[in-house]
Amino acid sequence: MSSAVAANETVAEVKTGGGGRRKLILLAVPLLLAVIGAGLWFSGILPRLLGGHHEAPAAATKAAELVAPVYTDVPEIITNLDTGGRRQSYVKLKARLELAKAGDQAVIAAAMPRILDVFQTYLREMHPDELRGSSGTYRLREEMIARANLVAQPARIVDILFEELLVQ
Repeated sequence: MSSAVAANETVAEVKTGGGGRRKLILLAVPLLLAVIGAGLWFSGILPRLLGGHHEAPAAATKAAELVAPVYTDVPEIITNLDTGGRRQSYVKLKARLELAKAGDQAVIAAAMPRILDVFQTYLREMHPDELRGSSGTYRLREEMIARANLVAQPARIVDILFEELLVQ
């Protein structure tokens, strides 16, 4: 009889203890499926499997391709800065222009005298303190890009890379 009592206790334990495990499985399985589905959706696999993924237009594909940058050297510029009558201060600048496309090189070469004039005129207006620090260099870069783009239209200058910037 003792084996029958032990069997009844085991069956009772399974019935009461198994309910908690069953609830955990019933909650965990849908949650796990939702996480897997979200991962597949945001990775782009599920939309492609469901036929909702459309190919990108050819123009967007061409724009996404990596294009080697095109550079043009700017002749070295040495000019004085506006010191307001104090001791003279000079700036020496050596830079490269990054162009939007290779076809712009001829336009930039033809406009280089005007670009140099615009750069020198702008630099002569600046005070030495305005060129100090990274914020001064950033401002100089942005102003030079804007001025060069005005002079060199229809060519487009993307960036100016300073090879040497010396304030004395």
